[in-house]
Amino acid sequence: MEKKGFCCLTDRLPVRVLRVCRLASAQLKCAQTVRLASVCNKMLGLRYHVSLPMAAGALFVIIPYSISLVAQWMYGWPNKPGYKKYIEALRPRRIYSLTRAVLEMLKYLQYGKLYFQWKSWYNNIDNHKHYEKGITFGRRGNKLDLYYSPSVDQSGGVPTAVVVFVYGGAWGSGERSIYCLLALQMAKELNATVVCPDYVTYPKGTVLHMVQDIADCLVWVGENGSQFNMDKGNIVLIGHSAGAHLCALTTLFLVEGTEELAIDAAKQREITLSIKGVTGLSGVYDILDHYQHEKMRGIEYVSTMHKAMGGVENFEFYSPTALLKKLSEDKLERVPPFCLLHGTNDIIVPPESSVRFAEVLVSLSVKVSLHLLPKMDHTEIVTDLMATDRHFYHTVYGCLREEYEKFQGRC
Repeated sequence: MEKKGFCCLTDRLPVRVLRVCRLASAQLKCAQTVRLASVCNKMLGLRYHVSLPMAAGALFVIIPYSISLVAQWMYGWPNKPGYKKYIEALRPRRIYSLTRAVLEMLKYLQYGKLYFQWKSWYNNIDNHKHYEKGITFGRRGNKLDLYYSPSVDQSGGVPTAVVVFVYGGAWGSGERSIYCLLALQMAKELNATVVCPDYVTYPKGTVLHMVQDIADCLVWVGENGSQFNMDKGNIVLIGHSAGAHLCALTTLFLVEGTEELAIDAAKQREITLSIKGVTGLSGVYDILDHYQHEKMRGIEYVSTMHKAMGGVENFEFYSPTALLKKLSEDKLERVPPFCLLHGTNDIIVPPESSVRFAEVLVSLSVKVSLHLLPKMDHTEIVTDLMATDRHFYHTVYGCLREEYEKFQGRC
């Protein structure tokens, strides 16, 4: 009865009163909703303020320190008298410089397609007609590959000029198979027989061993050139980066008649006369200068260079620039002409390396040509020689052909 009476009571309430009650109820629900939303916003704001420092910490501390510490653990810690190597390794400037250098290497991923191209070509036995593969040479039993120009008959006729291509790899890496497409295109473009040798790298050997291996390759050409219809008295050296350094250093050691080569003096003079020119692509020619550049980049201890040189005390001995300045006048006359190519966008080996070396050569009356190539970086100057559709292919080969003709005395 009470419940029924209540219903009857509400039925008798005026319509205006009912509207007021409903409005009050709605406002109450709205207030609850606002309070709930306010609580949620505070929670989200708290989460936002907490996650922002965490993200910043990961971006600016955890990731850089992790990358650089792994790099230093793999390739070497700061090791210098007076250094506490772990403290030095954790200095912010070194951490961020080294992290940047490591991240710059990610751009090499763009050469993935090229990697599969040369890998497939080199392993395809049908391509054997274009080259001789895995020929043993030298005192350490290294291997070399020999690439023919398709326009030259290797069975006889006029012997072809020889190009010895020496790859780079920071004195600590590299192998001849990587450069098969480059050597093939170089043989076509220069109408020459291209020899691509392997050489010992650090830690298996020092720079002296590397120079000995390049010299052994030249000895092999002299002793076996006629077997492959090569003109053993007409050799041009072409090298990239550390390979350019080794080409220049080997040539100057031969001119000097350096005993460390462990090659008969008469044989050294014979090889020297056979070298008609040296071309360096983005080369290192003053080791101390380049060491300062590595310090600026924060990579001097993870770099292979000073280790392969046997320490800072040997920098001058292994610097072509320093060696040139010590040559007597009669030996300077035997130095072959040089051609130096360098990309203006090179941050691995700055173009000043080639500019300064060219200035020293000019000051000593040694013939030299310098080509600074706009918008080209350290790797493009060599990878773009591997295929005709590469961006700088025709630019670089245009320079190489021009200088090669000069070496041959044709212009």
